[in-house]
Amino acid sequence: MTRMIYPINLTPDAVDGGFTVTCRDFPEAITQGETVVEAVVEASDAIEEAIASRMKRNEEIPEPSNKKQGEYMATVPLSTSLKAALYMAMREDNISKSELARRLSIDEKEVRRMLDPRHPSKTPGMERALSCLGRSVVAEFTKAA
Repeated sequence: MTRMIYPINLTPDAVDGGFTVTCRDFPEAITQGETVVEAVVEASDAIEEAIASRMKRNEEIPEPSNKKQGEYMATVPLSTSLKAALYMAMREDNISKSELARRLSIDEKEVRRMLDPRHPSKTPGMERALSCLGRSVVAEFTKAA
């Protein structure tokens, strides 16, 4: 089970104020925020961009590390989480875009759209594709940082 929520570090910026935000699972995701809430929101955006970049470059998306004391958690937006889950399942099962398209009885370009972080895919289609690969989607709601 993959939960798309990643631990982040907030380091107070003594010079400019606010916080510098880093994520050990995505070293490339560095951002900042004036308040804790703003920093967590910015971290979610930075992690989303890191995931999109990794998908585009056909690189691994890491499983979230366990939270350590003093860390906050940043969630990945639902649409990107679904796309990342599909991408990760296809990589794990060594399924090509054309094979998934065949299994879903759709055109391969529709699968390419499903994997495009910038394309607004519909949730039912993403759930169907994940189900076709033996995965299911479970929603969990928590109180924000």
